[in-house]
Amino acid sequence: MNRREMLRASAAAGVAAAGGYADVAPAQILEHGWEGHDFGGVLPVPDRLYQGPFTNYGADANAPGGSVVMATSPSRDIVPNYGMGLTAYVSGDTGPPRLPGQSLERSIGDIVALPFTQTIYLRPNWHEVQSRAGRLDLPDWWHIAVEAARRQGKRVGFRIMLENPDVAAPGMPAFLMEKVPYVPLNGSWPGDRREIRHRKKHAMPRYDAPAYQVAFEELNALLAEQLNGSPDIEYMDTMMYGFWGEGHHWPFEGNVFPSDTVARATMMRMLEVQLRHWTKTPLVTNTQPDFNRVGNAEMLDRTVRSGNWIRSDTIFIENTQIEALSNRPAWTAALSEVGMTRGSPDRTKVVDGVTLNEQIVAHVLAVGANYWSVWNWHDEAAANVLSYYEKFPEPIDRIARRIGYRVYPAFIWSFERDGSSGIVVGLANDGVAGVPGVLRLTVADPAGTVLASGSVDPGYPKPTGIRQAMLAWPGKRDWAGLRLRAEIEIKGVRRPVRWACQQPLSPDGSLTLKQNLPT
Repeated sequence: MNRREMLRASAAAGVAAAGGYADVAPAQILEHGWEGHDFGGVLPVPDRLYQGPFTNYGADANAPGGSVVMATSPSRDIVPNYGMGLTAYVSGDTGPPRLPGQSLERSIGDIVALPFTQTIYLRPNWHEVQSRAGRLDLPDWWHIAVEAARRQGKRVGFRIMLENPDVAAPGMPAFLMEKVPYVPLNGSWPGDRREIRHRKKHAMPRYDAPAYQVAFEELNALLAEQLNGSPDIEYMDTMMYGFWGEGHHWPFEGNVFPSDTVARATMMRMLEVQLRHWTKTPLVTNTQPDFNRVGNAEMLDRTVRSGNWIRSDTIFIENTQIEALSNRPAWTAALSEVGMTRGSPDRTKVVDGVTLNEQIVAHVLAVGANYWSVWNWHDEAAANVLSYYEKFPEPIDRIARRIGYRVYPAFIWSFERDGSSGIVVGLANDGVAGVPGVLRLTVADPAGTVLASGSVDPGYPKPTGIRQAMLAWPGKRDWAGLRLRAEIEIKGVRRPVRWACQQPLSPDGSLTLKQNLPT
């Protein structure tokens, strides 16, 4: 059996085991408050460090002395780390920029090179990435963008849109069109008929059809084989029901399934397919309310419980989405996709002396987002972004230096105890979000020999307060001259973290410890 046949046989077996993907529904989850909600525990913490309480005096002191020997202060610069930053959109709903008189390579390269962004984003349609069963056919602009990002030291977030109201063609690849029926949606979408979405006859595929499920599993297997855990990839958006794969087909009510029970069961099984294949790369599920009754709340709950992330597709949205973004677990990253305006006077939308982009930036920061999209909706071009930035740089400069987590070792205490030496690190976070995973600390000598290493609890340090953690080693070796480095662990993969402090760092982002406070 060749590789393609193995993939298809595996997917077909999954369909058969699930009774055709439509027989068993998950327990229905309703909207709920997120603050303090029980999501079934937290992420595993490998080699958990002792994090208090600390005592400094008496026979039972575990950190004798209590003297702060070093302090650091928060950086004023953009600090690029995995799990946070500004994201330049190379393609949104309508494909990559195709600008008159400019090559595709130039148009994409200019977006990727925007200096205040750390990641890029691609959103092709399913039929663009797969023209035949058993193989991928990623479009030329995908390869151009990934290579440009690699040259700039930036990573890629992406989504494969299963359906898209802004293109004339169906979302499915051609090889499925005779195997899976499309069901017309009831109603209309009034608006400017020059736009495809307002003149297209909208329909959705029967996602529960066995042929669709086999192809969907194969799509994920093929993508994951290349991209799961790739150093080029930051995250993948969860592929959901409806328009753009975001969990709805507003303004059309209802859904295309025989019942809401079948809808929920089908979409949850499609999420499980994605979780099974994307074991290293975070999945990002939309917080879309369940307008079409297809199990969005269940998908969101499962996403958080499995250590993956959430997103919204604007910021001025329903209460339920703001609740989820604002009160998610500290270890869950949140992405905020909000289109910018251009900088021309007729586009900035100034009200009470405040531009719309200033409003957007303030509210994205207020919900504690890890990422914010830098793009002009259906008008992607670096020149459009810069037309605003060159006139009003402050909002973008501010969010680039506040978004996500910005962790630094604010306090260093040293101690000796029972023939051993060590430090207690007081971690601070000058960003607006918790650490979207588990932060690992390591103390090593200048030659790289590790003296102590371990992890703090998921999500810490948070944007307020100090999280203390002890690192100790045998013998009376002096702490001065040692190097303190950090890593973030997400879905079992560790990536380096550069300290967000003003004090000088080594090229690898580590801090050389030294006395810098009066004795």
